[in-house]
Amino acid sequence: MLNELAKELNDTLKGTAAAELFSDLGERIYFPNGIIAQSNEAKELGKVANGTIGTTIVEGKPAMLDAIHKFAPELSSSELVGYAPTAGSPKLREAWKQNILKKNPSLKEKKFSLPVLVPGLTAGISYISDLFLDETKPLLSADPCWDNYALICQARRGAEFHQFNMFKDGKFDLDSFEKAVKKEAEKKNVRLLLNFPQNPSGYSPSKSEAKKICDILKEVAEGGTKILAISDDAYFGLNYEDSIEEQSLFAYTCDLHKNILAVKIDGPTKEDFVWGFRSGFVTFGNPEFSDEQYKALVTKLMGVIRSSVSCAATPSQSLILRAMDDENFEAQKLQFRKILEGRYKKVRAFVDSHKSDALEALPFNSGYFMSFALKGKNAEDLRKKLLNEYGIGTVSIDEKTLRVAFSSLEEEKIDSVYEMIYKAAEEL
Repeated sequence: MLNELAKELNDTLKGTAAAELFSDLGERIYFPNGIIAQSNEAKELGKVANGTIGTTIVEGKPAMLDAIHKFAPELSSSELVGYAPTAGSPKLREAWKQNILKKNPSLKEKKFSLPVLVPGLTAGISYISDLFLDETKPLLSADPCWDNYALICQARRGAEFHQFNMFKDGKFDLDSFEKAVKKEAEKKNVRLLLNFPQNPSGYSPSKSEAKKICDILKEVAEGGTKILAISDDAYFGLNYEDSIEEQSLFAYTCDLHKNILAVKIDGPTKEDFVWGFRSGFVTFGNPEFSDEQYKALVTKLMGVIRSSVSCAATPSQSLILRAMDDENFEAQKLQFRKILEGRYKKVRAFVDSHKSDALEALPFNSGYFMSFALKGKNAEDLRKKLLNEYGIGTVSIDEKTLRVAFSSLEEEKIDSVYEMIYKAAEEL
């Protein structure tokens, strides 16, 4: 039986792509008029006293131990130990929206939701899966892909995990993608997750490939199919070739068709080199959503957050917001990005000049990683051989794919590391 608050949200979203795409949990979830909601009211109206939140207040501020404060003396107690709002710091959410607009200029004339802060991009993917995947609602993604997709989709949500072939003739396999999307559409609706720059391959589509991807989605949507188009932008902006589409697919899918609910999952984790901060954002886009409907969808997402972690950590939010205001922020990031690009070019030069009957580099042009497709060999066997005999750590994504994170290889080590990878593969 549905809670009345869930019914209200469902009624607001009735007739939208979101309503038809919801999972069983997505239909049931709501944000309660409980402690958090009542506390927010008290912050505005409780002038005499506020006895709503379980926080120790001293002289009007959250209490904080000196043993904590001495390690971050510039942050106030509210910035360091106080609770953050369920959807994240309002100032940080607005700052991140402006960040998205800056990096995706075509979004300036389009309408999308205020980003919601979540405890990491993985949490964002997990929460969107909660809202839209279940035993009867599968997810479509690329092969190969990040192994956490299957874990979230299948183990957590009990949904089927379907894949299309990622590459053909050194390019994005548009034929496989189109066939897979249209096959999903035969079953009613499509739930699609695309990740660029991609993990594990380190590939981003060209401008023409990105356009064709969108053309395919629009064609299917025009046929009446509802599409959940998730853009996992974890490594967004780390491009090393001029041919790459510079904007997120979200910049195009967010107003592509009324039957497409676009979702952008991004954050500072990789973009801003703060891996352990565990801060990500979820943003929704649809050409016909009203402010009220965006609010209803965000409220459902807040219900998922509230029912899992309650809210994300405050210190990382405070530090990110302060860093974004620093005049040297972009210049410092550019310095690290140049380091990554240098490593990419070193790897690119090596694999372009070396051929092997044992393995072949998958297309790569961006991000943190590149991968090898093994020819008649097992990736796990090669991983173990590299680790045990050569002292080199790599990741076997599946039986045929070995991932190498060149992001973590010092440039002067790259040639020797890759020589050993090729040597070990040939010895197998």
